[in-house]
Amino acid sequence: MRKGKLLIVSGPSGTGKSTVLHALMEGRDDLCFSISATTRKAREGETDGVHYHFLTEETFRQWIAEGAFLEYAEYTGNFYGTPEKFVDEAAAAGRDVLLDIDVQGAEQVRRKRPDAVSVFLFPPSWAELERRLTGRGAGGAEQTRKRLLRAREELQSARSYQYFVINDKVENAVRELSAILTAEHCRTEERADHILRLSRDE
Repeated sequence: MRKGKLLIVSGPSGTGKSTVLHALMEGRDDLCFSISATTRKAREGETDGVHYHFLTEETFRQWIAEGAFLEYAEYTGNFYGTPEKFVDEAAAAGRDVLLDIDVQGAEQVRRKRPDAVSVFLFPPSWAELERRLTGRGAGGAEQTRKRLLRAREELQSARSYQYFVINDKVENAVRELSAILTAEHCRTEERADHILRLSRDE
């Protein structure tokens, strides 16, 4: 039985990660999202255990002390983290686990899980990224400027990732991500048991 892969996908705001990952998962039961834990309040329409694991700050800090997170961080007064147990259980069941996390979180995960597969996703150009961010209309010109500055900082970490995927069209990005997962499952070490069985065949 194959063991699931841990697929880290990072990229700046406006890259289209959520759209690409949802399209990647469509019609497949061998993939699942890692559900993050957070201390922020649930928003309208959000369900505990589906969108997030909603925890009190006390419980979140207890999980930190117990080493229950692959990665965690604090943003605007709230904690966010990736529970390790869910990832391990899904991988043991043969499912690939998708982590949509920023570069800081990705670095934490790679330190703990050097076998994780890491992908940096980016639009085809800076002009396209700016167009997408401006098209959102959220926060105005100043917010767009800040997001572009952060994107330049995040891009500096791209070389630490194993793969770089350009999201020019969603279907192209999905095809490349699928190819990456297929290639990772064809690695020799992944199929060592199969090789051993073949070597024993007469």
